[in-house]
Amino acid sequence: MSDFAASMTRFEAWLASRLAGELVVEDLGEKHCKMRCSSFAFLRATYWRWAETIAEICPDLSAAPELLAIGDTHLENFGTWRDAEGRLIWGVNDFDEAARMPYALDIVRLAASALLAKAAKGGPGTGAICRAILRGYEKGIDEPQPTVLERDHKWLRKAVMLPEGERKKFWGKLHDLKPATEPIGQRFDDALRQAMPDPSVEMTFARRTAGLGSLGRPRFVAMADWRGGPVVREAKALLPSAWSLARDGGAAPILAGAIAAGRCRAPDPHYRVLDGVVVRRLSPNSRKLDSEDDLDDLLSEAMLERMGREIAACHADDPAILPAVRADLASRGRGWLRHAAEAAATFVAGEHAGFA
Repeated sequence: MSDFAASMTRFEAWLASRLAGELVVEDLGEKHCKMRCSSFAFLRATYWRWAETIAEICPDLSAAPELLAIGDTHLENFGTWRDAEGRLIWGVNDFDEAARMPYALDIVRLAASALLAKAAKGGPGTGAICRAILRGYEKGIDEPQPTVLERDHKWLRKAVMLPEGERKKFWGKLHDLKPATEPIGQRFDDALRQAMPDPSVEMTFARRTAGLGSLGRPRFVAMADWRGGPVVREAKALLPSAWSLARDGGAAPILAGAIAAGRCRAPDPHYRVLDGVVVRRLSPNSRKLDSEDDLDDLLSEAMLERMGREIAACHADDPAILPAVRADLASRGRGWLRHAAEAAATFVAGEHAGFA
């Protein structure tokens, strides 16, 4: 296993080569700064390192059945959107690192992220965290379905709906973005215009900095007033998953669109992948949950169980693989998730300490 500094140098060189002049160098500096803040932030920012090392940290997971998985699963990779029926949906909303891999890795990474988050701010015990996630996943594999907030899950709807003050803050942050003074690049321009309800509407383009793992990739928003109110779309550069990078040099295709549209999900109709760009709608109802404001909710056992169910819904696109997943889960017995999550979290915390 190479040391972390050498690994980061290689990854960022690959990132620069694949982005071909589009790398946002100043965002990498911000990313490095945020990585020092906590082990949880470090985990979020370094999926490529997870992809390189997890088979050595938890070698027994490599034999688990493979399927199309999320990859960069963690507490903050969940949010809300409106589906094609206008229903409010909660679930995973970032699939940048989607790839075929052992199913268990998504579960372990979520559990490890929860352990790292609670280490900084407190929360339920390790055993409770792992039991909740695994309980939800096992239920979800048996009955995979999306989480629709229109009628059921009142507690979750209450947790994710923004109050009026937060809605105002959301729009204020977008309004404060500085308009781009130079062309944003044709593929981003095309993607954003195609995503608008009227491609000819007058738009303001701006660069946006968000997330952690994707810092360094160009990200833009297009803002417009359309039929009496604001409309916002975001476009971000996509690359092959770092899981592929660690195994075949990044030769695998981008699979974000495929998993987002899975048969057991209620997908966001505004989520599109085109020409190496992912586009989504931004609104107070189309957003990610943030551990800075929502950590108590994110670490509740009810939420962790629901996260486990959502991972299962993402995994269930191919029904033929589900019997093998159930059999593998049954064969692992009690305590396997806790053992793996603790090993992964300990490794990440150690590398964070060396970096910070």
